[in-house]
Amino acid sequence: MFKLLKKLNRRQLIYIFVCIVFITVQVWLDLKLPDYMTSITKLVQTEGSKMRDILYEGSKMMLCAFGSLFSAFITGYFASYVAASFGKDLRKSVFSKVESFGMEQIKKFSTSSLITRTTNDVSQVQMLIAIGLQVIVKAPIMAIWAIFKIVGKGYEWSIATIITVATIMLLIFILIKIVLPKFKKIQKLTDNVNRVTRENLKGIRVVRAYNAEEYQLYKFKSANEELTNNNMFTQRIMSLLMPFLSLCSNGLTLAIYIIGAYLINSASGLNKIEIFSNMVVFISYAMQVIISFMLLAMIFIFYPRSAVSAKRILEVLNTESKIKDGNSKNGRKKDMGKVEFRNVSFKYPDAESYMLKDISFTVNKGETVAFIGSTGSGKSTLINLIPRFYDATSGEVLVDGINVKDYKLEYLYNKIGYVPQKAVIFTGTVNSNVAYGKNGSKKISQEIINKSIEIAQAKEFVLKLEEGYDSHIAQGGTNISGGQRQRIAIARAIAKSPEIYIFDDSFSALDYKTDSILRKSLKKYTKNVTTLIVAQRIGTIMNADKIIVLDEGKMVGCGTHKDLLESCQIYKEIALSQLSEEELKK
Repeated sequence: MFKLLKKLNRRQLIYIFVCIVFITVQVWLDLKLPDYMTSITKLVQTEGSKMRDILYEGSKMMLCAFGSLFSAFITGYFASYVAASFGKDLRKSVFSKVESFGMEQIKKFSTSSLITRTTNDVSQVQMLIAIGLQVIVKAPIMAIWAIFKIVGKGYEWSIATIITVATIMLLIFILIKIVLPKFKKIQKLTDNVNRVTRENLKGIRVVRAYNAEEYQLYKFKSANEELTNNNMFTQRIMSLLMPFLSLCSNGLTLAIYIIGAYLINSASGLNKIEIFSNMVVFISYAMQVIISFMLLAMIFIFYPRSAVSAKRILEVLNTESKIKDGNSKNGRKKDMGKVEFRNVSFKYPDAESYMLKDISFTVNKGETVAFIGSTGSGKSTLINLIPRFYDATSGEVLVDGINVKDYKLEYLYNKIGYVPQKAVIFTGTVNSNVAYGKNGSKKISQEIINKSIEIAQAKEFVLKLEEGYDSHIAQGGTNISGGQRQRIAIARAIAKSPEIYIFDDSFSALDYKTDSILRKSLKKYTKNVTTLIVAQRIGTIMNADKIIVLDEGKMVGCGTHKDLLESCQIYKEIALSQLSEEELKK
């Protein structure tokens, strides 16, 4: 928690100092009240006292009470600001950190866990700061100050107070020992509920198609009940705290009265008034001490879970991305648009076997190179090494003659127009999704957007939408078909006008006619641009300048469609499984 609090900025620290000042003022005013109470008690018991003297002391008490109220208001205002602004900064930091992660780090934490850490965990820390600033500072000041005030008022009462405080501290320690492991588990169980919910919402069509609602409900019920049971256990344990604190508080008051009655009974005439006044003051200060520890008990209710949340947030912030920025901004002009693999091998983190083994090939500017192979042969993995979603385990991947590891990531990404296997569509409009190709910028002409949509063969269906280019697109593109999503994703890449296009099985949802027309239109538009295509359909890649065949992570063939039909048995088997010999010869 303290490591996380080091991230407070200067303004927040100034506001914390202001809070401390006003808390100190509030405590001083609160502890001043018993002094006036003592004066009033003596005036009431002294013969000849005048009402105006009593009212004068009472007015001082009222001023102290209003001053304390004002100080509490100011403290609450600044504490709320610090908590809210720190929460905002934390969410931004976690989000920015996740943005810098490679796929390895994202998979390590899991998407559901990262969402929980950005929302629920930050909220726990924010709540602790909001309450803690008003309590953690106030309680010790009040307790210590009150103890100094009651020193010398009667050792018998002091012993009773010490025993009560020690009992409270022992109880708090025992409760924290019991609930802390449960708080750690609660945050993981929250991740689990988040994961089950996301799975259900993302796969709702499949769930309904297979009548699996009951099964999904059972999964959610199990995760929800486990979280609920842990929450109930911790809340039941912590709920014992406040009744016990009340018992201690009332018990101390009773003890002070019993001791006071004994002392007054044993004292002589004038001493009785003095002892009675001391007892009234002692009760007030003793209650301040107990209230201080009750306030601290509130913190102990919030702190364990917040501490777990802070640790989880720091795990994200302290994780270094393995995809490091290089220094190069541009490649060699003579190699512009060139992609080269030199003896590249790759295996996933913690995997025993290599996914890719000793891959070497060159793609020159303007060439269209396709990759084909059976499922799991490493096609998508190979493509993902170019934009550095992963780094090669050994060997070199070069773009424009420069190793991709040497590029500043921003400049490497600017060279690439990437369309993934599963089209990613953002909430917004058709226009905003296509404009995203210009680094998410809105500063792109409508003419470029229209042209990109036309090349991607999306114009016909876009114009049929209710508001055309400004039609609303739901999250994930759930209100349009798979083929339409793919065409918008392709239009996004076209709008970027990159040096290199990467299509990772991006035509799979298109019918053969649309696929053919789109590729011809794209070839005409990108004739001087390097194009890399991963595909399963022979019809999609048979006209490529070069086709690379992969099998179990190895490159087993490289050449044109006709060459591979003669020289590569694996390619021929794939081709014949899709087309007849007559169709292949056309």
